[in-house]
Amino acid sequence: MEPRADIIAELYRRIREAGYLVALTGAGVSTLSGIRDFRGKNGLYNDMDAEKIFSMEYFMQDPSFYYKHAGSFIYNINEKKASVVHLVLGQLEKQGLLKALITQNIDLLHQKGGSKNVIEIHGSPRMHYCLRCAGVRMGFDEAAALVRAGDMPKCPKCGRVLKPAITFFGESLPTDALRQATTEAQKADLMLVLGTSLTVYPAASMPDYTLRNGGELIIVNNMPTPLDSSAVMRFEELDGVFEGLWRAMGAGEEM
Repeated sequence: MEPRADIIAELYRRIREAGYLVALTGAGVSTLSGIRDFRGKNGLYNDMDAEKIFSMEYFMQDPSFYYKHAGSFIYNINEKKASVVHLVLGQLEKQGLLKALITQNIDLLHQKGGSKNVIEIHGSPRMHYCLRCAGVRMGFDEAAALVRAGDMPKCPKCGRVLKPAITFFGESLPTDALRQATTEAQKADLMLVLGTSLTVYPAASMPDYTLRNGGELIIVNNMPTPLDSSAVMRFEELDGVFEGLWRAMGAGEEM
């Protein structure tokens, strides 16, 4: 359900008047594009072992498990369209309002939506690499074509299955991305927290950096978060809120 027009107008006013606007997005943003989240009502945890899919230990034992199960929601991403949330965030950046976008997502949909300054704190499948041979790299399109054909990307030197540059359980987050995200969160005087329940750390600590430096939060998520009481505005329905924003921005005819 879309909030009242006056509430959307207030939200848009806060966005326009922010001195340094930053967004933090989680899996809930991508559900609007038909990608399942992890812990929601229809999340991956309900019918498959998501932790096993993204386990570094298990990948070392059997990389085919990852490619078999991740194929449906990572390597068919070209079939997915950017949602209204992705598009609005892309427009806000284009207009100079959104300074940085921190995402927990690994689906590349923010780039599809037009965002350029995307900080992927959980890594990205844009690149695949060999765990043994230095310098061996394969891009997403080539790897995705192999996975869709029922194969796996392999190292041309040693034959080992390549790993995506996604942060698996048991790995550290990419240092540069985490440092950049922390810096942007500290600089923000307004952070949009979108589609995340703020339960996975250190990503969930980003809004705390904003709050500690005197910034404000606007939270849009269909489940409660630990910081709901600290938000200046709180919504549940991402699609309704961002469809309203899209119209308020005068961009509806481009959607």
